[in-house]
Amino acid sequence: MEEQLKVALIQCPLHWENPQANRALFSEKIAAIEESVDLVVLPEMFTTGFTMKPENIALEEDSKTLQWLQETTQQHNIAIAGSVVFCEDENFYNRLFFVHPDGQYNTYDKRHTFTLAGEHEVYTAGTEKVVVDYKGFKICPLICYDLRFPVWARNIEDYDVLLYVANWPKPRVNAWDALLKARAIENMVYVIGVNRIGQDASGYEYVGHSAVYDVLGEQLAFSCKDAVLHASLSKAHIISVRDKLKFLEDRDNFTLQ
Repeated sequence: MEEQLKVALIQCPLHWENPQANRALFSEKIAAIEESVDLVVLPEMFTTGFTMKPENIALEEDSKTLQWLQETTQQHNIAIAGSVVFCEDENFYNRLFFVHPDGQYNTYDKRHTFTLAGEHEVYTAGTEKVVVDYKGFKICPLICYDLRFPVWARNIEDYDVLLYVANWPKPRVNAWDALLKARAIENMVYVIGVNRIGQDASGYEYVGHSAVYDVLGEQLAFSCKDAVLHASLSKAHIISVRDKLKFLEDRDNFTLQ
């Protein structure tokens, strides 16, 4: 049987700095999904919005959200990916959790903190690129501002899927659209990009544009509304395109510092 990965992207407004309300929101939206799904992707900082005041979030919310993720994945037999404010060793991180159906999880800390908003002054930047193995697919999760840095995303691990979660504001959404498609084409991978909608307490407006692109940069899903988007990723598509168009074999070698 051909390997398929069925993904659902949840694009919606977020409750500002209110993890309990956001967990309840996503519990409802996940429970309402009727289609068969392997992976659900949530936006960046899905429990709080893009806050630069992580001290406003009670420290116990970290464990509560992780427990919620584990319980939800096991209840629905799915994986969930999304980033949250997370405190470890007295440092705050913009940390993505990829939680498997059995409750096991991988983490990725955002490498490129958004200096324009002062994120670098509040959150500790990550240093490790992560590739997750799930249902026969190798998935590389990244976060928002990472999208602007193609060297960090460069497909030297032969991964299959590049996944971005974001709070990407309306004024620069054209860059979001263009860069998601470019990352798919240049890395010969599926690209999943999940953004939020609505307005946050800082006054920034978000218009979504969550999307899925295939290995050739063809758009498989897109929305600018409060919606759950669906797409099915095919391992055979990846293999057939890469066998025919061997562009990755000509990629440059480099050392990232």
